[in-house]
Amino acid sequence: MKIFITGISTEVGKTLISAIVTEALEADYWKPIQAGELDHSDTHKVKALISNKKSKFHANAYALHTPMSPHAAAEIDNVVIEINAIKIPKTKNHLVIEGAGGLLVPLNNENTILDIIADDYKVIVVSRHYLGSINHTLMTLKILQERGLEVGVIFSGDPHPSTESIIQKMTGVSVIGRVAEETEINKEVIKRYAHLFREKLLDL
Repeated sequence: MKIFITGISTEVGKTLISAIVTEALEADYWKPIQAGELDHSDTHKVKALISNKKSKFHANAYALHTPMSPHAAAEIDNVVIEINAIKIPKTKNHLVIEGAGGLLVPLNNENTILDIIADDYKVIVVSRHYLGSINHTLMTLKILQERGLEVGVIFSGDPHPSTESIIQKMTGVSVIGRVAEETEINKEVIKRYAHLFREKLLDL
């Protein structure tokens, strides 16, 4: 199973959720495009939170130096992101793939993150409540569902029942769960959520 983790915006918890899903499935992890923080990348962060010995961590297709939208970071590095150069790692294990920003974040003058999501991927959308988040979540889910992809949602942050309810009612999407505002993020916290989410992830 290949699971692509995307978000409705930046800073909604994609990397934290990626660590939980990776631990839950003892999956491999791959971040195709890393922009900025190369010495403390999302791959480093996920690896530091994983307890199982099965997961492997695959190299970025593009490792860009500036924390910006991939197309802009690539321009600064004097490279062009080519879709054909983003080749999925070979593995017999489950694979968790973490995107960058949201679905329509540009990679170059023609392609967005959406273009690297293959038809056989399952997609988890990370949604965090803020003013405007319902709109962003519904638009993200609509795009994915119109592509015919299997989609689930994980909410992050404090509960907001009216927001979560209307999203589920309007989309019929599978809600895998919510990751609360934790005072500390460590391996034990990741293992706890991994245990909670494992069954629903396998049913996705």
